[in-house]
Amino acid sequence: MRGDLSEAGYNNGKTRMRAFREGSQAIAEVVSLCKPGVISAYPITPQTHIVEGLAQLVADGKLNSQFVNVESEHSAASVVLGASATGVRVYTATSSQGLFLMAEVLFNIAGMRLPVVLTCANRAISAPISIWNDQQDSVSLRDSGLIQFYAENNQEAVDWHLIAYRLAEDKNVMLAAMVCIDGYLLTHGIEILDMPEQKEIDRFLPPYQPAYKLDVEYPLTLGFLADPDYYMETRFAIQETHKEILKFMPQLFADFSSTFGRNYNFVEKYRLEDAEKVIVAMGSVCGTIKDVVDELRKKGKKVGLLKIWVLRPFPYQDIYNALKGILKIAVLDRALSLGSFAPLASELRALFFGKKKTPKVISSFVAGLGGRDISKESIKQIFRQLNQKEISGKFIDLKPELLQTPLETKT
Repeated sequence: MRGDLSEAGYNNGKTRMRAFREGSQAIAEVVSLCKPGVISAYPITPQTHIVEGLAQLVADGKLNSQFVNVESEHSAASVVLGASATGVRVYTATSSQGLFLMAEVLFNIAGMRLPVVLTCANRAISAPISIWNDQQDSVSLRDSGLIQFYAENNQEAVDWHLIAYRLAEDKNVMLAAMVCIDGYLLTHGIEILDMPEQKEIDRFLPPYQPAYKLDVEYPLTLGFLADPDYYMETRFAIQETHKEILKFMPQLFADFSSTFGRNYNFVEKYRLEDAEKVIVAMGSVCGTIKDVVDELRKKGKKVGLLKIWVLRPFPYQDIYNALKGILKIAVLDRALSLGSFAPLASELRALFFGKKKTPKVISSFVAGLGGRDISKESIKQIFRQLNQKEISGKFIDLKPELLQTPLETKT
């Protein structure tokens, strides 16, 4: 994880007031500046500080919003669904099992084309119970229809929320967007941040004007019962919207850069210009990978990183263009598709299937599950093992003494 705003692409030559903030606090502040009319959430570690901060702003009269206390994440998602359906800008946040409890409603939100914005503070899924970070929760909902962004550091976490609102509420989109941030590493990490000003946000994010809403004067049905003659068309429409997002989102990135002075895209290419070995990854681990890349580059190793910022819609063309000339690729997943291949690795392999230009090796590694530290040595190990023989779903940093399978365990 890196928080140095002096790096290329973060300040773009503009001087701004910087603030020392915990990630959760910074997210609460930037969401409040987006002026949501309704906020609803249920506390769950490590997300709680975000909505705690928003609740305090509402209680202090600094945010004119209705904060709705509920008994579960399912109810929180239902509240923001209903509020969004009436044409109000909304917000919620959750983690892990809480996201899964929301899942039924989140699929409804996507199907009803409601521009809900939510934060997922990534945390491992039980059992066994774990409150530490990996990306299994959000990755498991990649097929829900929600737009998904992944932040490396807290500056990105702040900025992606602004992009999320702008994109979700676009009349050509009208889909929910989820900003995914690694639990503890970002939610509880403290960095020096460039916090946007209200006048900048107002210029970038206009007041929400819904394309449709529930109104007693103009009756409308949302979430109707669709028989087989209509259901498939609704799925097709969401799929087509995701394709369209890939076409016009570059202009949104340009608007963001001109307003705030920081540059974003679907992916970030780090030292790929002459790289022979490249790791593909998402989230805060990318900061560690960048440090290792810099170290190995000093030793003459031609290595690099491709960071995925946007998982949904999947930016297949950008990823293909970035990697088509690379000899060997390692995909680092912090999630599993148990009984199959690792999720991000599967998508990369599918992307290159049948293409004329393709890496010689696309290997898959799994690391950091349940909060296991991904050290520099772990990253170097991946680069060392990235050779002519393709590796599929290899777990990094397993404890040898715990490798007995249940069938081998003695009673």
